[in-house]
Amino acid sequence: MQPRSILIRSPGWVGDAVMATPTLRALRETHRDATIVLEAPSRLAPLYAGLDSFDHFLPAPSGMRASLERVRALRRSEIDWAVLLPDSPRAALAAFLARTPRRIGYARDPLRRLLLTESIPPPVEGGRRKPIPMVDRYLSIVAALGCDSRRRDLELAVDPSAAERVALRLAENGIAPDSGYFVVSPGASFGSSKSWPAGHFATACDAISRRHELTAILAPGPDEVAEAHRVASAMGERCLQLIRPEIDLADLKALIARSRLVLTNDTGPRHIAVALDRPVIVLMGPTDPRHTASQLERQRVLREPVPCGPCHLARCPTDHRCMTGIAPIRAISAAGELLE
Repeated sequence: MQPRSILIRSPGWVGDAVMATPTLRALRETHRDATIVLEAPSRLAPLYAGLDSFDHFLPAPSGMRASLERVRALRRSEIDWAVLLPDSPRAALAAFLARTPRRIGYARDPLRRLLLTESIPPPVEGGRRKPIPMVDRYLSIVAALGCDSRRRDLELAVDPSAAERVALRLAENGIAPDSGYFVVSPGASFGSSKSWPAGHFATACDAISRRHELTAILAPGPDEVAEAHRVASAMGERCLQLIRPEIDLADLKALIARSRLVLTNDTGPRHIAVALDRPVIVLMGPTDPRHTASQLERQRVLREPVPCGPCHLARCPTDHRCMTGIAPIRAISAAGELLE
């Protein structure tokens, strides 16, 4: 029986959410007549805005009272399928309590299996979770529903009004529409272990600015402003910090879409750049690169082999050599490859 309505639960991290866009597209292309409801944290609404792969955005509830109301709302809306991309039991609970007829996702523990009608065993290697690209991991869920999962390219849409806001803001800071710039994202909401040292960023930014006549634009997230200040303070070349007001995801997409290059830690802006077909240099330390090995043609992923990695820890308990060991000259050379 074909579904009339489908609920798809998004991952919560920005990067993972972008890597879920091929799954949304595959679901839409297979079930064009179904109403597709995308549930995600409210802060991700501007990220997903403009895509035609879903019909309604539903902010994920926070707190017990809102969660119970969500269960009642799901019962009233008579959702036929729930496609649950996050692995946690909590992500599946509302659909279970609402008695959604078909509930599918990965299950690593008995409680999660109990909450699903169809559980997919996660890929395992040597008794541990096998690192595979998140794009493929999410697509495998809808492939089990009969969707065509061959298209793996990420996609995002830029709001024209956001593009106008960004152009105006740049002009107010002396950056003309036809002048070149590159976007720098020096923070990491995951934790400090993912952050390249501010001095390394500053050295690379100065060299890229001089060699390619580009202005560095620092676009930190809400918790990354202090790190952006450290980078800007250490730079000799002119740069622009987009801090007051903080740039939201809608404007960040527009900013990246017009950029010549993105220089970033392994965070959300990396995947936004890939989705918008912008060249990107990625400084990667504590995480396994196999999780994000997708559309690497216009990416340069810089890593330093260390015996303790990948550790996937939010904070380094030792000397952070996986990031401090990535010399700025490597980013400078990568910029030359991508730009020239």
